[in-house]
Amino acid sequence: MSNSEKANKNTYRFKYIKIGIFLSGLSVFAQLYLFQPLLPLVSEYFNAGAGNSSLLVSSSTIGMATGLFFFAFKADAYSRKRLMVFSLLSSALLTFISTWIPNLEILIVIGFLKGFLVSGVSAVALAYLTEEVEISSVALAISMYLSGNTIGGMSGRIFTTILAGEYGWKTAVMIIGIVSLILGLTFWKIFPNSRFFHPQRTDYSLKIKQMRKFLSDPFLLSLFCIAALIMGTFVSMYNYLSFRLEAPPFSLSHYFIALIFLMYIFGVFGTMLTSYLSKHYEKRNILKYFILIMFASLLLFYSKNIYLVIFGLALFTLSFFSAHTMASQLVAIRAKYGKSSATSMYWLFYYSGSSILGSGTGYLLHATSWSLFVSLLASILFIAFLLVGKLPVFSK
Repeated sequence: MSNSEKANKNTYRFKYIKIGIFLSGLSVFAQLYLFQPLLPLVSEYFNAGAGNSSLLVSSSTIGMATGLFFFAFKADAYSRKRLMVFSLLSSALLTFISTWIPNLEILIVIGFLKGFLVSGVSAVALAYLTEEVEISSVALAISMYLSGNTIGGMSGRIFTTILAGEYGWKTAVMIIGIVSLILGLTFWKIFPNSRFFHPQRTDYSLKIKQMRKFLSDPFLLSLFCIAALIMGTFVSMYNYLSFRLEAPPFSLSHYFIALIFLMYIFGVFGTMLTSYLSKHYEKRNILKYFILIMFASLLLFYSKNIYLVIFGLALFTLSFFSAHTMASQLVAIRAKYGKSSATSMYWLFYYSGSSILGSGTGYLLHATSWSLFVSLLASILFIAFLLVGKLPVFSK
């Protein structure tokens, strides 16, 4: 293959792009939500409440949101591969260093920095694939990246919980840091350099003008807010469900609780289901009904029957990923120009919702009860459902 040709699925270059982009997604999302399953252990270790310990997750996601906003302006000024390598290696080192941090406040600051750094991968990964891969193979390459994201987030949570139960949470964090460093070094070695990208100066005035236009568009603003609300609800449930399952009447072990993160598999099904439905049904209705299913599934979390709770979590996870996939598609459809800036704004709201609601609901849980916590999540989803009514009708 000549240097002027883009990679396709029959070339070695595409093979290395596919493997590398999968490993990058694996590393980023294993690290981003590293502390989510460890919150009860960290809370006990630092003698902190659920809300304070949850800042370990929220600091990473708000760092991610801040980084994506920064890279919305600056990403095109750096080499794609160099930025991704720097993000992967530096974040892995911070994860490794976290093992020796003596207090919760410094650990939260490191979480923010780590989130900021890993955002460098998310900011340019899809752009790299569309630039370097032949159009007929782009979908396959993107699916490998998203699979890495999902599997990284799921396996990172499961193995962290199991390792923490056996060796303690600090050892678990150290092992994830070492594995992430190995993944980063492997990525550096095998991932091909860009052939069709050349760093360029940022036109700040154009970017700011685009973002102002998006924020003044009631339809896009509604989608951004919907993303924040559904993501905040989703992260809140996964942040604090382990507290619920450790306590009576469930009193489950760390090993069993680790398995709840297998529910992320239903997220993959949700994404695939949305792709199918969007070809046959009106897009706004798809979003509306999946948010409604999220709302309905919350009723099962009031139950003291573990099987109903597990079924509720599967339904909740599937409907969240379906709604998120549909909302992000609608942003791309609505934004006729400056799609990358519109996508950056979407992710900014998405991770901000994760951070603010992910911690805020924890303080409510600590001060009140599980039933009031679930009721608050239902209220948040009801607001998201109402916002869907502000969206225009999109074609099939």
